[in-house]
Amino acid sequence: MTDVESVTTEIIKGKLLATADEMGIVLVRTSMSPVIYEVLDFACGVTDAQGQLVAQNNGITLFTGTFGLQVQSMLRKFAGTIADGDVYMTNDPYGGGTHTTDVALIKPIFWQGGLIAFGIAVAHWSEVGGKVAGSLSPDSTEIYQEGVQFPGIRLCRNGAVLQDVIDLVAANVRLPKHSLGDLNAELAAVRVCEGRLHEICRRYGTERLTATFGAILEQGERLARQALRLIPNGVYEAEDFIDGDGNRDLQLPIRVRVTVEDEAMAIDLTGCVPQVPGPINCTYSATLSACKTIFKAVTEPTAPSNDGWFRPLRVVIPPGTVFSAVRPAPVGWYYEGSAHVSELVWKALALAAPHRLTAGSYVSLCATYICGRDPVTNELFVHIEPHNGGWGAGPDKDGESGLIATTDGDTYNYPVELIENKFPLRVERYRFHTEGGVGAGRFRGGFGLERVYRILTDDAFSYASIGRSIARPWGVAGGEPGTTNYLEIISGRRRFRGARLPHTTLKKGDQIRIVTGGGGGYGPPRERDPELVGQDVRGGLLTPQQALQTYGVVLKEDRTIDHARTAAQRGGRGRRRPAA
Repeated sequence: MTDVESVTTEIIKGKLLATADEMGIVLVRTSMSPVIYEVLDFACGVTDAQGQLVAQNNGITLFTGTFGLQVQSMLRKFAGTIADGDVYMTNDPYGGGTHTTDVALIKPIFWQGGLIAFGIAVAHWSEVGGKVAGSLSPDSTEIYQEGVQFPGIRLCRNGAVLQDVIDLVAANVRLPKHSLGDLNAELAAVRVCEGRLHEICRRYGTERLTATFGAILEQGERLARQALRLIPNGVYEAEDFIDGDGNRDLQLPIRVRVTVEDEAMAIDLTGCVPQVPGPINCTYSATLSACKTIFKAVTEPTAPSNDGWFRPLRVVIPPGTVFSAVRPAPVGWYYEGSAHVSELVWKALALAAPHRLTAGSYVSLCATYICGRDPVTNELFVHIEPHNGGWGAGPDKDGESGLIATTDGDTYNYPVELIENKFPLRVERYRFHTEGGVGAGRFRGGFGLERVYRILTDDAFSYASIGRSIARPWGVAGGEPGTTNYLEIISGRRRFRGARLPHTTLKKGDQIRIVTGGGGGYGPPRERDPELVGQDVRGGLLTPQQALQTYGVVLKEDRTIDHARTAAQRGGRGRRRPAA
């Protein structure tokens, strides 16, 4: 390319990224569901005419990894009939999607009679019908219990919305105002994409736009291959467990073999447990997206993502496993299964890529549904909340505390004020969970959180699917494992503690307590800097007794460190600088 062409290409790259961001802003500002406009449970992107992702906004990690598969699914289904003014709608987990509540709108974009690109927006609707309000029963046994399915249908023809589809949605969901409002928000987002790409074509021409698509994909592939050279060649393996499937409590064994070569990576999930009766399953598309997440993390996590990055990646998995479920397996809680895929590959590569990957995390989204009838409005409410938790430590840093799980990307937690304003709930406690501790180490894991809701209506129920409730987050290089997640319901004298909570009736005054775990540690605990131990004690994260028992650090009554006794406890290691 000439210098002018190179500069133009960079300008168009920036415009494409800005387009994806603008799509996200429009979606947030026009959606009806708090899980979209507050938690940001959505993602938007642009693909080329072949369905290869070229630009995305920073949304749900697992959505962006499926964009190409979903667009290509529409290309196959509507081959020869794709027309200007069409918009397609799909939530098919077996056609490149995730689960039924994640609804994708895909708009083919034409210029001067030719197909040039697709705009795509995916968002989590609060309701798509099914067995329970919120649609994702943790004890479902087939996908038909998880709401209405849109197997790749036309939503728009010649630019006009098809009323039959609107009627279908309204008749099958419990919150039609929310679901149709979210549909319109996604429609606005993909129309914004069309408008911005038309502006690029008018100014720079379709040839330069198409050339930019190619440059983006080629650069992504080149940078990914360069980054792979930093990971030592070899075969890396890991094993773990999924703690139950929603219907049964038995642990499900999973394993992975990761092969790293000079400029390529293969992830082999052969040998994982077959698909299960409960909704912890995920389809191949969700598993592939989870693998892409870790591949991006070990190559260049901060660079804009596109499908070129993943050309050096190959994922091997036979059909019919918990990570490659086939119809009609339930997949409503797929994000728990796919979270374990991410964590499993992460675990295998943790020692090979310590510059990128930490010890094990609380991993589960700990998603909790609280539903019922609002006594003020007499309307159904559905509160969906993923919970933040503790991440693992790295070779030179403590783990992050109160951070959202890997699979949920750049989402937020709910502000207490919004919960109490929108729903008949009161948040009575929200703090770091320190009682169970975290994974100790030279650097310790991050702390999980505790959140307690009080129910303010006599007509309510809850359900949840919480993972990492038995197998603890793993430590690295001598670090200790972290702590587990759980849920408690307190109703008078009745007290329930567990992880996979089926539909449970609640009444006014009952409490729900969500506790998320702490991350794993990195390195032997007795090598931790006593000053860091002292900081944790002074910050209320550690007791003096725990400091002595775990780290061999003695704190005096004024909570300063007794360095002489510390050295003795540490087996005569050198003295440290005085405590601050």
